[in-house]
Amino acid sequence: MRLMIVGSLNGQISTAGKIAIARGAKVAHCEDIEQALGALRAGRGADLMMVDVKQNISILMDNLSAERFVIPVVACGIDNDTAAAVKAIKAGAKEYIPLPPDAELIAAVLQAVTEESSAMIAGDPAMKAVLQIADRIAPSDASVLITGESGTGKEVMSRYIHQKSKRAGGPFISLNCAAIPENLLESELFGHEKGAFTGAIARRIGKFEEANGGTLLLDEVTEMHPSLQAKLLRAIQERIIDRVGGTSPVKIDIRLIATSNRDMEAAVRAGQFREDLYFRLNVVNIELPSLSERPGDILPLAKMFADKYSEQNGIAPKKISEAAAEKLRAHRWPGNVRELENTLHRAILVSMEAEIEAGAIMLSGQKASLAAQAAQNTSSAQAAQNTSSAQAAQTAAPAQAAAAAAPAVAAGGGNGNGGLVGRTVADVERDLILNTLEHCLGNRTHAANILGISIRTLRNKLKEYGEAGLAIPGSGA
Repeated sequence: MRLMIVGSLNGQISTAGKIAIARGAKVAHCEDIEQALGALRAGRGADLMMVDVKQNISILMDNLSAERFVIPVVACGIDNDTAAAVKAIKAGAKEYIPLPPDAELIAAVLQAVTEESSAMIAGDPAMKAVLQIADRIAPSDASVLITGESGTGKEVMSRYIHQKSKRAGGPFISLNCAAIPENLLESELFGHEKGAFTGAIARRIGKFEEANGGTLLLDEVTEMHPSLQAKLLRAIQERIIDRVGGTSPVKIDIRLIATSNRDMEAAVRAGQFREDLYFRLNVVNIELPSLSERPGDILPLAKMFADKYSEQNGIAPKKISEAAAEKLRAHRWPGNVRELENTLHRAILVSMEAEIEAGAIMLSGQKASLAAQAAQNTSSAQAAQNTSSAQAAQTAAPAQAAAAAAPAVAAGGGNGNGGLVGRTVADVERDLILNTLEHCLGNRTHAANILGISIRTLRNKLKEYGEAGLAIPGSGA
């Protein structure tokens, strides 16, 4: 992976860089944000940025967004400065690493960025067959078209092919064609010269040049406008590109992988996608099965995600109970692997038993809120305890039985989680939202993702809580 370190960090930067290099990263160093942005514009990209908290991380994040650089940022600072960490997270940094750097912590951050780059779970026969094809074609330079439903892991498969190819030492560059406005996509692909159009403040190297010597992934290529498809076809055929506003062609050396969740032959028949480009991309076609078509991988994937999010959230690893496993196996998974990952992330956060219980598995199509599900999770344990108390009390006088049962209800079941029985759903939902936001150091986007709700819904809830006089973690951000 490519790591860019920004800032001086009072001499600690060389130590952090050496640790990263020892872990297999290619490290570049920039003195400040402006130098870092210049390097990115020049095509010296990065998979991760480690930035001194003394730099203006807020301005960096704004520039990355404005110039469409999608790079995770990790803030670093001398010692454990809580205020600096919170400020960096609010600005958009993914993590905060105290310095002097700890080798295992640096390694964990690098692994978090690259953990899915080449790891594939393929125990089901349907997926094994697909992986065999990928292994056979990976060493070649043939263009690959990966198709399948949304959430089936097309980008993960693309990275797998890159890691198995002779270009594994080169960059892997990904561009989501559906996420870039039509009038900017040409510049993203081919780059531009300074002054080529309004807003072109400096020369910008495009994805084709940035991927030189490596692999370029065009995600959701069918969303590309037909007028741009002709230029893409020329780039594939002739292995040269023209920057927007440029005067001379630029040679490129890449391996191209494209993905789509649409029926591409239908798109060709409808005139939405060029037939000649389709055949250029479709030298090898890898069609990924939906998760429901590879049922043997559901539980291994679930276990992987459960372990991943237990570690990320500082929670002791949990097994998946048989009841929860049965619930996972029975679901149709319209969102495929992505839906499964989100489901296990939520389950780890709300599970309150030694194993992940069925009540913690919140599936799409269910109308129950997070809080209602959390309340349901404790109802079984509460009922069991109340039943036990009642049985013991049957041998006593009715008054004694009532006196024995009351404390059990008032105590909330003694489950170590503050008790949910006797509380309203609104109260439990409020606590879940605020605790999750606090866990995310006030980062509302991260909290909304964990909770499985939209950022708008989260903001409305927080506004409601704020108006009620409650303290909102990270308020004022």
